[in-house]
Amino acid sequence: MKRRNVRPILKSLRGSMAALVTPFRQSRIDEKRLRGLVEWHIRSGTSGLVPCGTTGESATLSYDEHEQVVELVVQAARGRIPVIAGTGSNNTSEAIRLTRHAQQAGADAALLINPYYNRPTQEGLYRHFKAVAEAVEIPLVLYNIPSRTGVNMEPETFARLRNHKNIVGVKEASGSLEQMARIKLLCGDDFVLISGDDGLTLPVLAIGGTGVISVLANIVPKEVERLVRAVEKGNLEEARRLHYKLLPLAKTLFIETNPIPVKTAMGMMGLIDPELRLPMCPMAPANQEKLVVALRQYGLLKKR
Repeated sequence: MKRRNVRPILKSLRGSMAALVTPFRQSRIDEKRLRGLVEWHIRSGTSGLVPCGTTGESATLSYDEHEQVVELVVQAARGRIPVIAGTGSNNTSEAIRLTRHAQQAGADAALLINPYYNRPTQEGLYRHFKAVAEAVEIPLVLYNIPSRTGVNMEPETFARLRNHKNIVGVKEASGSLEQMARIKLLCGDDFVLISGDDGLTLPVLAIGGTGVISVLANIVPKEVERLVRAVEKGNLEEARRLHYKLLPLAKTLFIETNPIPVKTAMGMMGLIDPELRLPMCPMAPANQEKLVVALRQYGLLKKR
């Protein structure tokens, strides 16, 4: 199959791409806060926005709410930075529906998680993503996170899928740098590798990654972008300094299931109301205190 020219797409899938939270207020989408987050990220130099992913509590959004969030973020961004809309599902027809909507809404690309719970075979994964790719024209970034989905997509499956003109890269959150390196080896430079783990951003960039879809960018967007830029400029000393500065904060954001800690942190910082949807619930008091300490140490909250 002949590949189209993907270079413009490759150039946009880089840097710090914020895995946006979905702010709620009294159980409804807080549109004002969401627009404010988009503006804040653009002012902060964030390279891209990823609504309706794991961090955006996509599993708890209705169809209407999912479409509402994607449309709002696209409209608020106004083409100033790319929007990569989360459109994945464990139901192939549902993933096609959500991806078609993202295309119609004007998203620059879509992010599709491995089908969760079903635990498909490698052949099933291949057919799932192939079906979505054949139903749309929008560029697709696949999302491999076995800890969430119960299934790991093997490098050889990525190598099969990269031949489809719409499938342009992967957000890799398997935790295995060896697997990520094999994906790069098999898929080549015209298939983007994006870190799905803030703690591994620097190592992933070192093996050929282009950036990170970042939870951490929700609270320190400038610093995450600076880390990627430092690597791009060949300033590895500065990149290592930022990596080790950010690492304790990144670790603290995962002391409970994402996005519980990051939404709690954003509430403390006055960025959003830290409202969660069940089955997500407020942090345990002991973990909340650890989060407060980490935010104060980083200078994001005033010390007592």
